Amino acid sequence: MTGILDGAVAIVTGASRGIGAEIAARLAAEGAGVVAAARSTAGRPGRLPGTLDETVDSINSAGGRAIAVPTDLADPAQRAALAAAAEREFGRVDILVNNAAIAYFSPAAEFDLGRAELMFAIGVHAPLHLSQLVLPGMRARGSGRICNITSDVARHPRVPPSRWGAKGTTTLYGMCKAALERFSSGLAAEVHGDGVAVNAIGPSKVVPTPGTVFHGVTTEDNPDAESPAVLAEAVLRLCGEESGGVSGRVLRSQDFLDELDKVARDA
Repeated sequence: MTGILDGAVAIVTGASRGIGAEIAARLAAEGAGVVAAARSTAGRPGRLPGTLDETVDSINSAGGRAIAVPTDLADPAQRAALAAAAEREFGRVDILVNNAAIAYFSPAAEFDLGRAELMFAIGVHAPLHLSQLVLPGMRARGSGRICNITSDVARHPRVPPSRWGAKGTTTLYGMCKAALERFSSGLAAEVHGDGVAVNAIGPSKVVPTPGTVFHGVTTEDNPDAESPAVLAEAVLRLCGEESGGVSGRVLRSQDFLDELDKVARDA
């Protein structure tokens, strides 16, 4: 299988279901070797549908190449083992997609601190640590892409509040995503000139996934929702040469795709 990422190697976290599984499949379809990471496996499934084994089996059955690395991203040792497995199996890491996240929705004034620490461990500390692990190789080769998956909840709420803001339910999740966006732009500035592009990218609209449906954020049949395939396509094109090395930006999927299409039309 060949494509615009032929020969590249990508780590995709949170790849057992939803957006992560879609991104892993899309990158593999364009020739990337994929190292898929998540906690949910056939032997230890989560409460939501989808496992790492299903993602990898689907990719390999379609002619791609992927390996499953069961990983608890809250554990620094397992994060290091994930990066080591990628290097051992494929010899390099060209693309890192930090998609994994965990969300609890409670008002900030009542939020359990243990849950807050877990959310930051997976949604902020893991992207930082994994980036540290893959950056030496990227810098040595003079090329690399780090894509951090964000969300509109990173934006400041309106006051008086909207429906979600009235209960403060997305405050902690929004903190994690806001930190991820600031990390993305900051790291992009630090590695400017090294050939490594770092961006945060999120969906333009709510995406029906097992997680968002479970939490009641959206429904499977929401006519105004965005398919996970749209964000996966945006990530693919952000990782390819077509992006022109865009770095340090906070992007939305459909806006970015429209931007690339306009550039192509004007060329």
